[in-house]
Amino acid sequence: MSKARRARVTDRSRRRDRHGRGLRSSAAGPHLPFLRTRVDLFDDIVAATADYLREAWPDELADTSFEVAGLPAEPDRTRVERWSVDRAAGRVVLYRLPIERLAPSHDRRGSAEDEWNHRVLVEGYVFRAVADLLGKDPWELAPDRWRDG
Repeated sequence: MSKARRARVTDRSRRRDRHGRGLRSSAAGPHLPFLRTRVDLFDDIVAATADYLREAWPDELADTSFEVAGLPAEPDRTRVERWSVDRAAGRVVLYRLPIERLAPSHDRRGSAEDEWNHRVLVEGYVFRAVADLLGKDPWELAPDRWRDG
């Protein structure tokens, strides 16, 4: 079996190169690592959840690619899309801004509990998108995932 692919980030680079001036350096100086942003955290959660689901459903998700985008390229005016699924291409795209900004407590991540709630929120949308791709209920994908004991 081939090694699982990580989630691919679309429409942005890690450190921008504005106006051909070269890559930006860390705001804290060259001796410290780059800060983890909300975008990085979202990408990491999507990638970890995609890896988990690939392990749970290896045959069904072997050729599936997971992508993260800020917003849909062609938004639907009747509803806010949080993900899109292309069954023919085997592609799942999650839209970060609608998921994070329309959540009840999207910007209160000061405590460990708030970070946990954010992680569960993002994982829930990955599960829903994969369930949409496979034609299953999200709870069928990993029934023991959040069970105590």
